Amino acid sequence: MDKISILWADDEIDLLKPHLLYLQDKGFNVKTVTNGNDAVDEFSKDGYDLVFLDENMPGLSGLETLTKIKNLKPRVPVIMITKSEEEAIMDNAIGSQISDYLIKPVNPGQILLSIKKNIDKNRLISEKTTSNYQQDFRNISMMLSDNLSIKEWEDVYKKLIFWELELEKSVDSSMKEILAMQKSEANTLFSKFIERNYVNWFNGRSKDVPVLSHTLIKTKVLPDVEKHSHPVFLVVIDNLRYDQWKLLQPIIEEDFYTDKEEMYFAILPTCTQYARNSLFAGLMPSEIEKMYPGKWQNDEDEGGKNLHEEEFLAGLLRRSGKDIKFSYNKITNFEAGKRLADSIHSLANNKLNAIVYNFVDTLSHARTEMEVIRELASDDAAYRSLTVSWFQHSPLRDIIKNIRAIGGKLIITTDHGTIKVGEPSKVIGDKNTTTNLRYKQGKSLTYQGKDVFMLKNPADAFLPRQHVSSIFLFIKENKFFAYPNNYNHYVSYYRNTFQHGGISLEEMIIPFIHLSPK
Repeated sequence: MDKISILWADDEIDLLKPHLLYLQDKGFNVKTVTNGNDAVDEFSKDGYDLVFLDENMPGLSGLETLTKIKNLKPRVPVIMITKSEEEAIMDNAIGSQISDYLIKPVNPGQILLSIKKNIDKNRLISEKTTSNYQQDFRNISMMLSDNLSIKEWEDVYKKLIFWELELEKSVDSSMKEILAMQKSEANTLFSKFIERNYVNWFNGRSKDVPVLSHTLIKTKVLPDVEKHSHPVFLVVIDNLRYDQWKLLQPIIEEDFYTDKEEMYFAILPTCTQYARNSLFAGLMPSEIEKMYPGKWQNDEDEGGKNLHEEEFLAGLLRRSGKDIKFSYNKITNFEAGKRLADSIHSLANNKLNAIVYNFVDTLSHARTEMEVIRELASDDAAYRSLTVSWFQHSPLRDIIKNIRAIGGKLIITTDHGTIKVGEPSKVIGDKNTTTNLRYKQGKSLTYQGKDVFMLKNPADAFLPRQHVSSIFLFIKENKFFAYPNNYNHYVSYYRNTFQHGGISLEEMIIPFIHLSPK
């Protein structure tokens, strides 16, 4: 690594000779000047990594010199050193974007620490993060070797996301590759776990059953409604993964405290038609079909598949004995979001207000279909970043701020997650086979058995059948179904897109967050 070059401007530079010798002994190149004009001239003609700047110098003051230096190269860190503890000087310096502020007399240790904070910070954080993940890698590997419970799977997934977000800041690409391999291994084992246990969650043969889509409102939302005198707002952000929530969390916490962060499991197929209808109805899909004749739309049926959620929620409240005033709003565009944001106060007298916000689902579909979105969200990190950028400028943020203004309790959740698919798996079916890339419903399907969880009898998982002989196939890990016809074009088009409907940690283990207004 090249030596770090430092420019130090101070009219009493001779008194700082011990500091200069100390820094030179540590391997830094240090150039000194005694006034602001010389500092600007020297800074403009040579490349410096950092500037130490005395606040009180003859001629140009420290703050004036700082302004000229920032105009030349705004990204170079400048550390102000002064004898004064006046708050106004500190405020001016900070407002002028100094990187640190030291008060004389300073000792060599303070100087070195400030350099490390401003020059070596990213490398030191990267090395520490890498070291910590290396230690936790073994812990996660040991957990994966056990027969994990529901709670342990949630914990493993949280750990993997924590390290994914931490290593995103690191320059060590090898650790990111190791984490990606460990996450892939976890998804392989999780898929086997689901294959072994999923049907047992519905037939009473398992004692370890997670909160699922159809039990979420009854077990997690209604107790909050009963407990709080203020209105409860249930905001369902369609297709929101746990990693996306973790990046939205600091922004939302400007207005709300996070009381509790929980996870629940989306039912299969992990797609809006099944999971979100079940969430609002408090019923599994085949139960909805039976209880609401004509309201359940099968995969092959024409028309919208989520048109009756408000009616389903009313039925759930009625069956639960909750005679409460509630509202339901679905937001699918910017203008509808603005209208709701402006009218939040009118919902203050409702005990429960359900809001479905569709943007993240729209984003994942747009990424598949639009080249510009593919480029903006080229990987998971970029996909997360795009979600954050949208949220910061969306009506949803205004909605959340206005919920806080009326003292509302906030619950944020989703109906399912999504995964970036990579590997194709060939499937053959007739023209009535469903088109989703992560699950198939049809008859006489030919498929690669190792890649799928097959439900020969959909009734075992409370799924409606299109035909008497229909089966369901759920693809595992990051694979996606591809037909042999026009195979290469199909695979090229869909590889590295974000899809949902199948079995993965990202699609099935999803956030449920309790928040209180600040």
